[in-house]
Amino acid sequence: MRKIAVAVMFALIAQSAWAEDHVPMYGEESKAKTEAEKANDIRAERAYQRSLGNVPNQKAVDPWGAARGDEAKKPATPAKPVAKHSSKAKSGSTPN
Repeated sequence: MRKIAVAVMFALIAQSAWAEDHVPMYGEESKAKTEAEKANDIRAERAYQRSLGNVPNQKAVDPWGAARGDEAKKPATPAKPVAKHSSKAKSGSTPN
């Protein structure tokens, strides 16, 4: 009985491989598209772009937020501005 079941499974798998009309080989040029196929591609691309607009903006997720505790929720203190040095000091040469 198992042999019959295995044979049936192989037949079903092979049937899908035989159903392929043509599988392009490496380096083989693809067949030119018809006007209907081109129109379908354009329609599908527009539908995809519209669907991207339907995705809501999501807020940032912090998976470690509970592990950090309340300290992470406090706003960070702004850093002091760094004083800019003149370009002469960056050159590395000393005045004589």
